[in-house]
Amino acid sequence: MDIYSSTVDYISNLPVIEGWNEMQDILRRVASVRPVDWHLPMAVCQSLDGSDERAIPACAAIACAQIGIILIDDMLDDDPRGEYHRIGEAQTANCAATFLSAGLEAILHSPARSETKLAAVQSLNQMILTTAFGQSLDCQNPADESAYWRVVEFKSAPFFGNAFHLGALFGEASDKVAENLQQIGRLYGEMIQIHDDLNDTMAVPANQDWTLGRSPLPILFAQRVDHPERQRFIELRRDVSSPGVLREAQNILIRCGALSYCVDQLLRRFRAAQDILNGTPLPRRDVIEPVLNELAAPVCHLFEAMGNPIPDLATGAALYSGIME
Repeated sequence: MDIYSSTVDYISNLPVIEGWNEMQDILRRVASVRPVDWHLPMAVCQSLDGSDERAIPACAAIACAQIGIILIDDMLDDDPRGEYHRIGEAQTANCAATFLSAGLEAILHSPARSETKLAAVQSLNQMILTTAFGQSLDCQNPADESAYWRVVEFKSAPFFGNAFHLGALFGEASDKVAENLQQIGRLYGEMIQIHDDLNDTMAVPANQDWTLGRSPLPILFAQRVDHPERQRFIELRRDVSSPGVLREAQNILIRCGALSYCVDQLLRRFRAAQDILNGTPLPRRDVIEPVLNELAAPVCHLFEAMGNPIPDLATGAALYSGIME
């Protein structure tokens, strides 16, 4: 089964969506890049021995929610790639609201049991509410580590926790197993955020996190921690339009320990997710493990290339505990 064509077909046939050309166009363009996140509910459902067909409504709900959230987020971030540049802010806002509502419809139109639908609708709706609050917090640009992790808690973690949770519900997991899988999903979401922050801050040319004065984790670390090059970094980050300035600022991120700190935080969450997975009875655990390993693999490969073992987390705790406070 091609999850993307099946998900698009399912959403396209929902009431209202089936006759709305602009919505269909956005849906198909997003699906054409084959977003990895759409596959998460199916992977979780498969780990419970659920069929692919049973998972499609959950995949459709996550697809709709993700599109709606991104349409809004791009406007909030003034992202030059945002859909609002093509169709205008008013139409984009309307489409975003429709996609978020369509996610709930995707669940209600499924053949699942009534109890499953109710639990899934409650889970999805809670995620949408929480993420909206997280987007509001993010607009305020966190100034310290506690504010940063609060944004992650409300903006990044809920979506992925919900993706895992919907897969568990449609896979007919027990309450405890579904709760465990949701927590693994939340940790996965936190790993995604750290991963994205690392990639964005080291991108060339300068990512918007630099140019708009935002505070992803590596930049926040370099600005807050007392290190010899702190003042120089603060001066550089005011304008990184020059490749030489950007390169110097990125090298400081490496030397001051900002990237090491992010790696430590990512690996902590990876190990925590593994611990929960080890205590969760799944008929096909082998489906979920690669999903988690994919985020940790680049870090593991980096240390292997350097001829070093993966850092001991107890040592990391001693090094980094409270370092940004």
